[in-house]
Amino acid sequence: MAAVSLRRILLAALVVVGAALGLLKAEAADRTPVPQPVKPATAEKCVADTQFMRRNHMKMLLHQRDETMHEGIRTKQYSLANCVSCHAVKGADGKPVVYSDPKHFCRTCHSYAAVRIDCFECHASRPEEKAKAADASAGSRDAALSALSAHVAEMKR
Repeated sequence: MAAVSLRRILLAALVVVGAALGLLKAEAADRTPVPQPVKPATAEKCVADTQFMRRNHMKMLLHQRDETMHEGIRTKQYSLANCVSCHAVKGADGKPVVYSDPKHFCRTCHSYAAVRIDCFECHASRPEEKAKAADASAGSRDAALSALSAHVAEMKR
């Protein structure tokens, strides 16, 4: 008889502890909100629906990269530049923020998911940088071309 009541007390205690842990878990979920990145004001809809892009945007960017780099096919639909220009978030100064800013469209989810991306080590993280990057690469191309021309001229001697 005492063993049965002890079992009931242990079972009741286990249920109470389980419920308390469940409440703590639910409370912890409330402390870390899922990111809600700013939707572009200029576009009516994205190139694909939101759930598809959340799960597959990296595959689309990699596929776009492969087509562009390996096959010479350039389209805008899934290009990183198109994403950056459409999803640019403006800072207090009215200019689009860079990836290092926590408000950057890409960063809001990537920080939440603890994902490190390296796209913006080479690519512009805001639309205005595109022209600057093109100018910088043109300048470095000119310097590289000059160096190559000097090397070829020296080799001909």
